[in-house]
Amino acid sequence: MKNFIKYTAAVVLCGGMLTACSDYLDVSSPQNTGDEFVTSTIDETFKAVSWAYAEYMKDVAAGANYNWEDCTSDAEYYPEYNSSNNLIGMLMPELVAITGKQTQFNGLFYSLARMDRVAKVIEKKSDYQNAAEKGEVNDWTQLHGECVTFHAFCYFQLLRHFGDVPYGIENSTQDYVLNSRFEIYDQLIANLKAAEKEMYVLGEGGITAERMSRTFANALIGQLNLYAGGWQTIRTDVEGLYGDVKFETKGNEANGCVYARRTDWQTYYQEADKYFGIALGEQKGSLRLITVDDREEANNPFQLHWQNIHNKVVSPASLFEVGNRAPEQSEHPYSQGRPSEGGGKNNAPCKVFGGVRILPTFYYTAYEDGDKRMDASMTVTGSDGKGNEMILSFVNGSRCKGGISTNKWDDNRMKVPYVASQRNSGLNYCPAHISDFILMHAEVKATLGQDAAAQALVNQIRDRAFGDASHRITATGAELLEAIYTERSRELVGEGHIRWDMIRSGNFHARTQAARDEIKEMVAGLEANGYYTFPNGRTISNYIWTKLVKKENPLTFDADPSDPALFPGWRGQYDYSTTTVASVVKGTDHNLAIKGLFEYIDPNGAEAAALEADGYTKTDWGINIVSEKDKLYSRNVLSGICDDAGNVKNEAPRYYHPIPFETINQSKGTVTNGYGLPNE
Repeated sequence: MKNFIKYTAAVVLCGGMLTACSDYLDVSSPQNTGDEFVTSTIDETFKAVSWAYAEYMKDVAAGANYNWEDCTSDAEYYPEYNSSNNLIGMLMPELVAITGKQTQFNGLFYSLARMDRVAKVIEKKSDYQNAAEKGEVNDWTQLHGECVTFHAFCYFQLLRHFGDVPYGIENSTQDYVLNSRFEIYDQLIANLKAAEKEMYVLGEGGITAERMSRTFANALIGQLNLYAGGWQTIRTDVEGLYGDVKFETKGNEANGCVYARRTDWQTYYQEADKYFGIALGEQKGSLRLITVDDREEANNPFQLHWQNIHNKVVSPASLFEVGNRAPEQSEHPYSQGRPSEGGGKNNAPCKVFGGVRILPTFYYTAYEDGDKRMDASMTVTGSDGKGNEMILSFVNGSRCKGGISTNKWDDNRMKVPYVASQRNSGLNYCPAHISDFILMHAEVKATLGQDAAAQALVNQIRDRAFGDASHRITATGAELLEAIYTERSRELVGEGHIRWDMIRSGNFHARTQAARDEIKEMVAGLEANGYYTFPNGRTISNYIWTKLVKKENPLTFDADPSDPALFPGWRGQYDYSTTTVASVVKGTDHNLAIKGLFEYIDPNGAEAAALEADGYTKTDWGINIVSEKDKLYSRNVLSGICDDAGNVKNEAPRYYHPIPFETINQSKGTVTNGYGLPNE
């Protein structure tokens, strides 16, 4: 894998000075950057560009919970009770510290400032000017377009996570002012439209998904239009902030904000439709949806995309991957991965916190039988750190406590797991892959009333998910749009996208209330009967039965319903007896057989007695959901928008993070935080 980003080499990238780059990173606000780091050669100029990629990887690209708390939705939650890591996740902005996301805020500005400055230097070079004048694409025009695209990408993150922010001050000394997000969106879109034609499509000119391509730039234009035109929470406490933009609103105005969508949203959706089509069509280059799995041990094209990342191979399904390498910090397999009770160093595998968990109601109801995404996305087992599989617990906490976890990232899935230390496995981040954009395109088309085209896009995903064409959707109208959001949840769970879908759709309140009601109904059934059967026929029970067994290959793949150690699938353990930590491995039975996960077994009945006689252990399962019902399964699930009775209030969801105090202070009062966020 061509992991070109190496942050530790940044002493070369910081103007050639023999000082640490931390001197640059520790400045109190975005500042001027000189031209001395950009030279006359492509290679030297790219070093300056790679610095921005590396800064983004180091301070911004980390796990969705630790950075942004996006993974709190009607499908996902945070596993610890009363943690400050979940305040925005629960929609409680009034409780956060103003410095909470200062590192990420500054990191975005550092990256976009560097890219903006490099772009301006390139514009003065004759090699660039000559090519641009002729409409030719070469390495200089690619670098320029890359800078413009990365600049826009960073501002997009600022808008999503902080709301309205200062714009255009990255390389100037002018006073900061608060700019309308809609003006910023328009400017970014215009910049990208001018720059995308300068770039190589994915696969051309040596451009892989570890760099921004014309393919990604077009997809980003579509995404910016979608977010500009979608529902969102806007401020009402700053007079004239949005100029002459007109809005339709939902619910009550409160906390200086309201849930709104601009009235000319269709113009933006039409542009989104156009540019998603370009990115996924004429300018897709080497980008493709993986529909065939040629592995001997598995048949799951959906999982193969994630396996490529574990194999340290750039996935053909990725529009953009943030390059990484061990032992750089690797948050996805740690904060969003399959949990491990291992210690911090030399364990099998090392500790995995698992900061993103799956609501049990989603686990039991979201997927249809035969959907290959279910087991490859979610798992009920983790690792004990000694080479053995263990059941996850619904008791609040981290590692193997906290509930059902994501399964897209799992140290066990690496060709050779990185066991030297936790959080350092070096896997790439993947903020943009093709199925996300296919389904966003479907969302846009359905919203614009293009039902047949939307169905065709969704059915590409469903054909891959089931391995056949017999599960295609035929819904139309509002039912179709709902089906698309459902499909996005199935495809993207754990990645930090579902909450944005809830917001953008305008259905945040209804989806939140439905999720909370479903949890209450499940808990009531567990309390009253010891089990609860969902409408799809699957049953969650207070207890399951488990035992460790020996499999020839302890790392398991596709499910086999006849084998309780292979159902659900995509779990097990890497064979750590073959690694440098063989001495920590305990026992020889490394796989966990599970009975009663989807059907009720009477704890006092003959089946339970037979299982226990066969070596199975009665294990707490749903009963721990009951004990945690007021913590994890009420407070942690978007409770900041609820009244004292736990019902959703008709007010705007408040999901933004605070702009740091240093920016507010330097603005001399022109920049403030809204939404109930602190200003000091």
